[in-house]
Amino acid sequence: MVPTGSAVRELRGRPRLGTNLPAMSLDPQLLDILACPEDKGPLLYFEDEAALYNPRLKRRYRIDDGIPVMLIDEAETVGGEEHGRLEAKAVADGIAPTFTEGED
Repeated sequence: MVPTGSAVRELRGRPRLGTNLPAMSLDPQLLDILACPEDKGPLLYFEDEAALYNPRLKRRYRIDDGIPVMLIDEAETVGGEEHGRLEAKAVADGIAPTFTEGED
């Protein structure tokens, strides 16, 4: 059934899933084990942007409603300017990789 009238007005006021929603923190235990599905290396977690970023491959993985979308085909490859912004933000905000390579 297609909403009409007041139901449409009510729906227009609501954000769609995955848009304009406050960032949801990922569980620290999950972050300890999250790795890039392509190179198996650590990621940078940008909580305020709802994203995980692999600076080695310049790939960003989105987080939808608190769930990391870790599919290679769904990752966004970023350009040089965006890569620089993300690396600078990681340094400025003290964002550490999800794990240190070689950890047991």
